[in-house]
Amino acid sequence: MINNVVIVGGGTAGWMTATYLKTAFGDRVSVTLVESARIPTIGVGEATFSTIRHFFDYLGLDEQDWMPQCAASYKLAIRFENWRGDGTHFYHPFERLRVADGFTLADWHMALNGDSATFDRHCYVTPWLCEARRSPRLLGGGLFVSGLDGSLGRSTLDEQRAQFPYAYHFDAAQLARFLTGLGVKMGVRHVLDDVTGVGQDERGWITHVDTKEHGPLTGDLFVDCTGFRGLLINGALGESFMSFQDVLPNNRAVALRVPRAEQELINPYTTASAMDAGWIWTIPLYGRNGTGYVYSDEFCTPEEAERTLRAFAAPGRDDLEANHIRMRIGRNHRSWVGNCVAVGLSSAFVEPLESTGIFFIQHAIEQLVKHFPDQSWDPLLIDGYNEKVARVVDGVKEFLVLHYRATARADTPYWRETKLRKIPQTLADLLEVAATRVPDESLLYPYYHGFEPYSWITMLLGLGHAPATPRPALSHLDPARAQAEFAAVRAGAERMVAALPSAHEYLTSIH
Repeated sequence: MINNVVIVGGGTAGWMTATYLKTAFGDRVSVTLVESARIPTIGVGEATFSTIRHFFDYLGLDEQDWMPQCAASYKLAIRFENWRGDGTHFYHPFERLRVADGFTLADWHMALNGDSATFDRHCYVTPWLCEARRSPRLLGGGLFVSGLDGSLGRSTLDEQRAQFPYAYHFDAAQLARFLTGLGVKMGVRHVLDDVTGVGQDERGWITHVDTKEHGPLTGDLFVDCTGFRGLLINGALGESFMSFQDVLPNNRAVALRVPRAEQELINPYTTASAMDAGWIWTIPLYGRNGTGYVYSDEFCTPEEAERTLRAFAAPGRDDLEANHIRMRIGRNHRSWVGNCVAVGLSSAFVEPLESTGIFFIQHAIEQLVKHFPDQSWDPLLIDGYNEKVARVVDGVKEFLVLHYRATARADTPYWRETKLRKIPQTLADLLEVAATRVPDESLLYPYYHGFEPYSWITMLLGLGHAPATPRPALSHLDPARAQAEFAAVRAGAERMVAALPSAHEYLTSIH
């Protein structure tokens, strides 16, 4: 039996993995986590997918259990600012498109209005809630969407049927500390020490890791959560890394933690603001904003990036410490090699644009449980895991490339360069079709990667890559049902804005 797991590295990846494995397997599997007190986590404010709900429910955690411990707030959408270069904005929400007579409201909007700039407000309720800074929950705790409340229990991403309407922002370092306490209570052995070496057998498989003060830590299965270093997967096992910088140019970031006045309202969304050489994230946590400039060092120096970020997010606050980050963009050829599985940044990263970092961790640990081996180390299980992980990362890569290629912005060398880089042929075909009609599911990346068709449509129209003409069929159909759906969106939004508290008011009540 494989019953001894050693996780090397803490942070969000390490402790999400440890607590998930203990929840899944209990005392039948021993879990040891070793981390250095000298190596800090990146520790920026994190934004997530709405599917993170499965993780917290799997662990049996209510929002009141963990949100106040992690400066957490709600995320209803991503607000994209100035991605067209004209100062406008649009929202990418957690909300599926409604359908009338077999066509989405996106199709009907283009047929009846022809203006992609107003698409999100006409087709979705969520942008109205964002503009009004509303909480997704009533003060009594009820959810604004009926039928989706309550715990999912031990469910996984594969069981996601309905679209849950919000995700979270949280302080990644605080979540790691919270999960540390939880994991230790669950029986995780926590070793605070420096790893000084990696022992391997004649096959190259890992037998143990040497530590400075605790000696060798032996295990059956090793999980590499050492971040961009990839200490086990790349360092000891020599697995090759596939860079995505040929299609995704950003490779650096600089981050600030910006205090916010206690009475200042909280935006229930992440903001991605396009800049001359990249974009700036703003993640509103409870009590502060996490903000950072993601950029390409081909077009901007770290000093220029820091000046730009300070002027944008914290003018006059030169006392705030800047955290400069080198990002490794791409994925390992294989994330599971021998008896080592890489989870988190040691496995893959594709820049923070659509908040995929925590999603990659969650997907990886769910698949690790599903593909957990026995002493035969079935290669089909390992290959199945690697295929699932690779397809998720590759699908996200294609979706992110869409952001840069579909936007009409080309006013700086950086934005002009994004139009010249090569793109996957499948994405080129999609963009060609999208110039003539709103694409349907058959044209999108075919494997699970976390983004549904509405997300692709939202980004295409929001970025300005709209069809030149509507679908011809719509000119022959009675638009009455579509108009009724548009009216229902507007009426529902107005009703919810009136009924829901502000995000600040609700979060204060639980913090």
